[in-house]
Amino acid sequence: MKRWLSVGLAAAMCSGAACAAQQAQSAQTAAQPVPQVHTAPAQPTVTKEADGASVDSIVAALYDVISGPAGAPRNWNRMRALFAPDAKLMVVVPNREGGGFALRSMTVEDYISRNMSAFNTNGFYEREIARTTDAFGQLVHVFSTYELLRSPNDPKPFMRGINSIQLAHDGKRWWIANLVWRAEDAGLALPERYLQNRQ
Repeated sequence: MKRWLSVGLAAAMCSGAACAAQQAQSAQTAAQPVPQVHTAPAQPTVTKEADGASVDSIVAALYDVISGPAGAPRNWNRMRALFAPDAKLMVVVPNREGGGFALRSMTVEDYISRNMSAFNTNGFYEREIARTTDAFGQLVHVFSTYELLRSPNDPKPFMRGINSIQLAHDGKRWWIANLVWRAEDAGLALPERYLQNRQ
């Protein structure tokens, strides 16, 4: 599991655009002035060490990084740094073709690309309202009950459900190994036991 740390750090420290800029700058000699590049202000972020320091901090970071008003940029590098390499995000959805339900699987990059348009159009705030946690050594499973709102002041969520979050610790920090979620619907209401915190 030690490779998780090095890969996660590399992804966060050197995105494609950042690496290209660094390589171009290193190619300049001392006699050649480096042109000034004007970029957008850096997005506010919490360090990876803080996000991965505890189960509480990484779950809080997961909810925080995807939430915001319509059109607000998300800190996708921060989100990438929460997940172990090869981690999957999966959602249980109705199977429109054969009936029943299907499990739609995606990578972190898939999640980002599929949701950027929606986040540009609509406010989206996801917050945890209850949690059930099971732990064994470096392995933790969090059953996190969530609600979705268009504005943080909305009196009622437009959706609720469960995030099933598998976490693993590599000796230095926590990583999200996998995330599966299922929304509440007319045929499946959240039971009372998942509306209360349980350890």
